[in-house]
Amino acid sequence: MAVNLYDSAYALEKAVRESDEYLHLKRMYDEVNADPAAKNMFDEFRQIQLNLQQKQMMGQNISEQEVQNAQASVVKVQQNEKISHLMEAEQRMSTIINEINQVVMKPLSELYGGM
Repeated sequence: MAVNLYDSAYALEKAVRESDEYLHLKRMYDEVNADPAAKNMFDEFRQIQLNLQQKQMMGQNISEQEVQNAQASVVKVQQNEKISHLMEAEQRMSTIINEINQVVMKPLSELYGGM
């Protein structure tokens, strides 16, 4: 009997949504969004990140000033307790997603591992 991978993927999505890590991340995100000052600071931080990522993907040079602005933005948001907690929760969720991805990709890694 063939397995429907999409059914398994949707079951995994549901498990992620119901996980303690995701629910904690959502709470931290909601706390930041409920605080106008924290939300504004976080939105600015995200915009700086996105701009730098877009430049990198397009092969454009990133100026020293842009690097300094990004570093200053990181320091600023890390000083905000709500944003700092959100970033910790994001990092934890990212680690879990990466670990899940390794599990999902294991058959292909094993198949092509000898190459």
